[in-house]
Amino acid sequence: MATQLDLQEQEQIDALKAFWNRWGNLITWGLVLVLGAYAAWNGWNWYQREQGLKASAMYDELERAAGAGDLERTARVFGDLKSSYPRTAYAQKGGLLAARVQLERQQGDAARASLAWVADNATETEYRDIARLRLAGVLLDLGQPDEALKQLDAVKSEPFAALVADRRGDALMAKGDRDAAKAAYQAAWKALDATVEYRRLIDAKLTALGAAPEPAAGAAR
Repeated sequence: MATQLDLQEQEQIDALKAFWNRWGNLITWGLVLVLGAYAAWNGWNWYQREQGLKASAMYDELERAAGAGDLERTARVFGDLKSSYPRTAYAQKGGLLAARVQLERQQGDAARASLAWVADNATETEYRDIARLRLAGVLLDLGQPDEALKQLDAVKSEPFAALVADRRGDALMAKGDRDAAKAAYQAAWKALDATVEYRRLIDAKLTALGAAPEPAAGAAR
């Protein structure tokens, strides 16, 4: 009996050796790849968390500078933020915040540069579209309606449709195209819910163009 068991064990060992000789390298490399991928995934997640924490701390500093109205420090911190952590949401929010401070301090060219960076580099569509809308306003203030229209053409998000149409009307008015501006304002007015306060501003623009919106059916007289 002992001899028979020994023979069976030896056969199993021999079969295992043959299997390993044939497939061992492939199995080893497969394990290496799996374990390497797992380690890389953990490393990437750690790196992302570290980047996020550092970017968050820098954005906090940017907020303090902006709150104090410190134009120079705001610009410097935003420059560091976009240089070190350009792919983070903090850099994108930082560009919008820096532009706001720059506009408050009458630094139109600097605000345009900050917003252009967000529009070109933001990873999230929402930030890109907000930057383009604000950039269009800055360009209008700088007397560049054609450039403003180019920025508006790039905004595709449906939630911003009314604001885009309104800003487009402003750009067309700046170009002297009253009929096209009126059509843009009408589109903006129709796209906004009647309860939205901003609609009253568009109403005023249309009224100034002699195209006051008709009151809704059933409205109180």
